[in-house]
Amino acid sequence: MDQKTLDIYETIAEQWASVRKPNRTELTRALAARSSGPSVDLGCGPGWHSGLLPKPVVALDGALAMLRLAQVNTPSALAVQADLEALPFRHGALATAWARNSYVHLPRTSVPGALADLHRALAVGAQAMVLVLLGEREGRNIFKRNDFPDRFFSQWDLDRLHDVLVGAGFDVDGYDVDGQTEYEVHLRLTRARTLADLVGPNLRLLVCGLNPSLYAADAGIEFARPGNRFWPAALAAGIATRDRDPWHAFRAHRVGFTDLVKRPTVAASELTKDEYRAGYARIERLVRWLQPGAVVFVGLAGWRAAVDRRARPGLQAIHVGDRPAYVMPSTSGLNARVPLAELVEHLRTAAAISS
Repeated sequence: MDQKTLDIYETIAEQWASVRKPNRTELTRALAARSSGPSVDLGCGPGWHSGLLPKPVVALDGALAMLRLAQVNTPSALAVQADLEALPFRHGALATAWARNSYVHLPRTSVPGALADLHRALAVGAQAMVLVLLGEREGRNIFKRNDFPDRFFSQWDLDRLHDVLVGAGFDVDGYDVDGQTEYEVHLRLTRARTLADLVGPNLRLLVCGLNPSLYAADAGIEFARPGNRFWPAALAAGIATRDRDPWHAFRAHRVGFTDLVKRPTVAASELTKDEYRAGYARIERLVRWLQPGAVVFVGLAGWRAAVDRRARPGLQAIHVGDRPAYVMPSTSGLNARVPLAELVEHLRTAAAISS
């Protein structure tokens, strides 16, 4: 979360709670009616919604002053001070998430990574409701009503937001528009059985797989199977320093991860050309927005289906979102005819393009 905004909430917590009131609690109750615990209130503020969620419930906020108010208003909740972009929950620990006034304080380019962390913390099928603001602006003091100035807010175009949510591994079940403001939208989401994109600003390299295997989707790790040679190749190429740890590669080495198709399968052969083409269009929009140094497509099948059926491994003549595109052979153990050393060289070359 924006540190200046967090500092403001630490200072004005009691004043903020005195001039605001619980809002849209009917949505919290509706979420609770179709879900179960454990649950989390992300950016809980004074805790007005925490007590309405299925128990056990965690009231989470970055501002300690807000958590103290939440402990008074909802003493049954477990109060936790934490960052939205580094949630302190194990994989699949939560069944429900409510986030009314939290992700609105993140820069747009930071939201995909934060939602990926939420996806990691939720179990498959978990229900979530997230507030977003519609519009084109982001920054401080962007609203006419500004009784607590200098807080950071971001607004969204719905089409881009939909791409981000799909990439983050969520099914969008619907949304509720606030009839008074018309720019506040509560999204009804279901945590899908897939991998979430690990993407953000200033990526050195974006790794794009074909689609998650069921094994990888359940593990929450790209290229997770022991027989897959991506991680040995990535370690040898120097784009990662921890085996099967995409989060470390993302945070420490600015290497992002996505897939052409989000639908998990036992084998990539189950995918259709239409899925590849639709997925490529999403990737193109993602890359045009975030502008990573380069994109490496792991596996020729997707690129050939969506872009160039005669493509050969290597740097491609066609760019993706104005960024260089590199295509390499699949790292699957089924593609054993390609030696590990060759895979290493492909990843090393792709990374060098973006330097």
